[in-house]
Amino acid sequence: MTPTTVCRCLIALVAMMTGGTSLAQPSSASITGRVRQHRQAHEGDILRELRDLVAVPNLAREKGDIARNAALLRQMLERRGFSTALLTVPEAAPAVLGELTVPGATRTVVFYAHYDGQPVTLTDWRTPPWAPVLRAGTLDAAIIPWESLPSQLPAEARMYGRSTSDDKGPIVALLAGLDALRAAGLAPSVNLKVFLEGEEEAGSPHLESLLRTHAERLRADAWIFGDGPVHQSRQALVSFGVRGTIDLELTTYGPVRPVHSGHYGNWAPNPAAALAQLLATMRDDDGRILIEGFAERVRPLSPAERAAIAAEPPVDDEVARALALGRRESKGGRLLEAITVPALNVRGLRAGDVGERAANAVPTEAQASIDFRLVPDVTPDVVKALVETHLRAQGYHVVRDAPDEETRRAHPRLVRVEWGPGYPGYRASMDLPFARAVVDIVTQAGGRPPVLMPNMGGSLPLYLFADILKAPIITVPVVNHDNNQHAANENLRIQNLWDAIETYALLLARLDAAWPR
Repeated sequence: MTPTTVCRCLIALVAMMTGGTSLAQPSSASITGRVRQHRQAHEGDILRELRDLVAVPNLAREKGDIARNAALLRQMLERRGFSTALLTVPEAAPAVLGELTVPGATRTVVFYAHYDGQPVTLTDWRTPPWAPVLRAGTLDAAIIPWESLPSQLPAEARMYGRSTSDDKGPIVALLAGLDALRAAGLAPSVNLKVFLEGEEEAGSPHLESLLRTHAERLRADAWIFGDGPVHQSRQALVSFGVRGTIDLELTTYGPVRPVHSGHYGNWAPNPAAALAQLLATMRDDDGRILIEGFAERVRPLSPAERAAIAAEPPVDDEVARALALGRRESKGGRLLEAITVPALNVRGLRAGDVGERAANAVPTEAQASIDFRLVPDVTPDVVKALVETHLRAQGYHVVRDAPDEETRRAHPRLVRVEWGPGYPGYRASMDLPFARAVVDIVTQAGGRPPVLMPNMGGSLPLYLFADILKAPIITVPVVNHDNNQHAANENLRIQNLWDAIETYALLLARLDAAWPR
């Protein structure tokens, strides 16, 4: 036996004696079985912990509530043996950092989720958003009283409340998975850090500063994100990226005051019609962006990414029926493929009034609110340059502020451009050893391969983590696709919570062994 082999054996022996990783670890099936057995015996405790976390209001602008959330999360982490800290920069909501060192582990993985939630309109909620309710199924199903939880909940039971799924459910699932491993006499195979952001739903305005300031504490070999839903088929999903985003407000101008459409129609330019025509030059009926230079900037999909799209379970017809769609954009292409290219979404239009409030007049201005969804190599700076070049090519003079009368008289076509915040997309390679390890373990946890998504359709500033911390990022979402996140009556399907506990526990237990060096 060589000195190197002796050293490795001693390290393994110490790890076994101190509860660390072991060379003779149980099989994945055995680990999952033990985790499930522990979960079944503690379902009430898990649900009540999630209930208590959801019950704390969590709008990013309410600093007092955010502080209460952060304090509760630190307590939850510390009960599991994490050392904790609040990572702060001026004006930012704190990020909660938990660190768990595992004897014998040689790699470090960070789990990301956010604990803030979207604003609410109370009148739209069936029950108060921060008074979590268990129902036997969807919204019209019977309420299950907290004081008399059954020994086994219905398969379709759901918990209703803001952030049940986005993202407080995944946080509790990770911690419950860790509890189950320990109850089985097992430990994570990697050192674990937990990074919980407090202003993601507010656009993460301080995230870059936060990551740069605390980069050394956040160094790791890889990141796992717990944000987002599983596939619409309810099959497990692994995502390798997200789309970026940038907002745009466009305003076109007509007369300085509304004028009679009979006396001045067809003579005084109509800004609403002009805006509609302008938008039609930017986007066709199939959703394809017509702005010159956009298509050429899109990074082509790799063979592995194309294979993943081809292997997706067929759900488009079912989703279209559920949304009552008579047609689809992207010329009949699949949804999973459509979200790998940029999108121009007209999210709102305003000009004059409609219905009973409509007046027979030419309005003074018209406004369109747009969000672009971006993919790798189509950055916000690229979008700004291409869009403004396109507007000028259509004969428009571009201004940044509300124009005065002299400016309006001087230019036959005038458009005000107001860019909002934005960030680029991110997509990790499906061929990374870490990516292959994650897919392998999620397959073992669920008993079948997950859907592989080159990138999710939504947006997160993942590029910041990649650029600043230089580590690969894979997303393992766990919540139900029909969870109403960002809307009223947000919910978490309880079976998704149970599945998440098993998935995250197996990732913690098996990641190092499955991850080629």
